[in-house]
Amino acid sequence: MAFRLREGVFTAETDYGIAILDEDRDQYWTLNPSAAIALRTLLEGGTEADAAQTLSEEYAVDIGTARQDVRDLVGGLHSAGLGAEATGGPEERASTAPSTGPVRSRTHGRWPHPRGRRAGRKRR
Repeated sequence: MAFRLREGVFTAETDYGIAILDEDRDQYWTLNPSAAIALRTLLEGGTEADAAQTLSEEYAVDIGTARQDVRDLVGGLHSAGLGAEATGGPEERASTAPSTGPVRSRTHGRWPHPRGRRAGRKRR
């Protein structure tokens, strides 16, 4: 099955990766460039193996590490309540695929744990 974000969750490209906004819970997360590449691959209908292969080709990382990073990413997104399994039909792929821009090559790093702002918390 293909991975997709659940209803009410949106992505935005940033200079440093992807920001994920959960409008229902008023929270956001940021993903570094390597996690952004993996997420784009998944949202475009690729499998976890496809995402790992893309990471392995784009960054100086062995395929085993890339596979673990993708599993960690998908698990983290599901744990945060952001992911939903897709049936993989073409209509879903077209509606969930984010726009992609040029990909910058950088040193591989583990994706950061989601950082979110909880509803009701004020910024200083």
